[in-house]
Amino acid sequence: MTGLLDGKVVVVSGVGPGLGRALCVRAAGHGATVVLAARTESRLRDVAGEVEEAGGRAVVVPTDITDDDAVADLVATTVEQCGRVDTLINNAFAVPSMKPLGRTDFDAIGSSLDLTVLGTLRVIRAFTPALAESAGSIVTINSMVIRHSEPRYGSYKIAKSALLAMSQTLATELGERGVRVNSVAPGYIWDDQLKWYFGQIAEKYGITAEQVYEQTAAKSDLKRLPEPDEIADAAVFLASDMARSITGHTLDVNCGEYHD
Repeated sequence: MTGLLDGKVVVVSGVGPGLGRALCVRAAGHGATVVLAARTESRLRDVAGEVEEAGGRAVVVPTDITDDDAVADLVATTVEQCGRVDTLINNAFAVPSMKPLGRTDFDAIGSSLDLTVLGTLRVIRAFTPALAESAGSIVTINSMVIRHSEPRYGSYKIAKSALLAMSQTLATELGERGVRVNSVAPGYIWDDQLKWYFGQIAEKYGITAEQVYEQTAAKSDLKRLPEPDEIADAAVFLASDMARSITGHTLDVNCGEYHD
């Protein structure tokens, strides 16, 4: 790998076993010190171990991004242990309600907005002074749900569309302070969770998981589904100096399933 993030400090909010893990490992592989934030400390420790095994430095800070004090502690710990912040990658989101909007509980929509949108804004606001000092960047993980209006994705699309609108506004507001704000919008991500889901569909319809994959991938130009590392690579690019003139942009990573 080339060191696109050599000497930089990258905070990843919403670290999980799939894409969150890939974001941390790929950033570390490109030379960054990685600060890992999520509510489940054991999960953070597991991913931090992978970062360190690969020769990177990891800082673990268990964080609930819906809590002001927890987010303030995340910022303070990052600055204290790393001395600076160059990039904030926002990957936290609430699992969506998969019902038509007409049957979706308002509380489900509200909780999704509270974590996915307001939680992300809380973290961005808290890190803005440090990011302004380093002329840093923000990369927010969105979703290809913003490109379609398929049934049952309504509450998820509401949250992710609000997240996109917020990111675009922040690009304008923070641009004069030297902070770039971009988004990555993945489609299906071929990870363990999706493999399990395709297995459930295969069982329901009496076909194989491979057939489910092929039918889904057939809708894309490349006839395959992107993997977590490929989504992470797009985030690393947007965080790097190679993207120093790019802000307010959304980079779709879906193997050509949708065209913006």
